[in-house]
Amino acid sequence: MKTAAINIKDLSKSKQIEMVDFYNEATEDYQFWSQDFNMHFGYFIPFKTCVFKRDAMLNEMNNQVINRLGISNNHSLLADLGCGMGGTMRYALKKHSNLSAFGVTLSDFQVTKGNQLLKNQKGTILKENYNHTSFQSNTFDAAVAIESFCHSGHSSESLKEAYRILKPNGKLVIADAFLKKEEEELCYGSHLSYKKLCDHWSLSKLETIDKMVAKLKAEGFSEIKVEDASFRVAPSVLHVPFAILGFMLKSLFGKGSLKRESLHNLKGSFYALVSGLHMKSFGYYIITAKKANQ
Repeated sequence: MKTAAINIKDLSKSKQIEMVDFYNEATEDYQFWSQDFNMHFGYFIPFKTCVFKRDAMLNEMNNQVINRLGISNNHSLLADLGCGMGGTMRYALKKHSNLSAFGVTLSDFQVTKGNQLLKNQKGTILKENYNHTSFQSNTFDAAVAIESFCHSGHSSESLKEAYRILKPNGKLVIADAFLKKEEEELCYGSHLSYKKLCDHWSLSKLETIDKMVAKLKAEGFSEIKVEDASFRVAPSVLHVPFAILGFMLKSLFGKGSLKRESLHNLKGSFYALVSGLHMKSFGYYIITAKKANQ
C-alpha cells in the first residue's frame, strides 16, 4: 500500500510512468488514512491497541516490524525499501536513539514531503529504485519492506538487492499480502478481486508465500520465520469502507471532484478488503530473514 519503487526491467515505460504518477498524485490522500502518513495496514493486539483507533494499529505494525529486526544498542543503520512518506522510519528513529535510516522511493512528492517530515531526525529519503540502489554492499544492519515489494511482484531482484546491501547477520523484515495458492488455482471471485487489486494499486503481482520463502533461500537468506498475521491485520482492513466513504465525502464537498489517482487508490483499497475476505486464497504475513555470516 505504500511505495513507488518498481522493477524497471519487468515493466514497460508507460507502466513506470503510471506508477510514479499514481504516487505523486495520490500520496497526499493517505493523510486521511493516517495522520502519521503510515501507508500500510495495522496490527491489532487485544487490550493493547483499540480497534477504533486506526493510527494506533498502523503504528503497532511499525512496532512489530522494528522489534523483529533485533536492533542492538550500538549505532545501527536501517534501510526502508519502498519507504513511502517515511512513517516507519520516523517511528523507528523515535524508538531507537542509536539508529540512523535511509529510505528509497521513486516518487518526487514522497521524497520532498517525507524529508520535510524527517527534518532534524537522523533519516533521509532518496529517489531510488529499491531493486537497484546506490548503496554499497554490506552497509545496513537491518532492512524493512512493508507492503512495498508487491510493486515488483515480490521479485528475486528485490531480495537480491536487499541481501547485497545488508551486513552479514543483518535482518530483513517483510510485511505484506501474499497468495496462498497459484493464480490459476484461484476461484472466480478471488481471481477477479486479485486482478482488480493489482490494476488499481499498480502491483506487478503477489507471489505465493511458499515461493517467496523459496526465493529468500535461493538468494542466501537463512533463519527464515514466517508469521501469518492475517487476523491481526483484519481489524485495520475493516476500516477501509469507512475511510473510503469519509474521503469521498470530504473530497466531493471540499474540492468538488476526485482525482483519477485518488479514485484508483480508493478502488484498490476496496479490492484489498474484498481480497481479504477470501482467506483461503490470500494471507498477510510478516517474514523475518537473516543474511548469512560471511
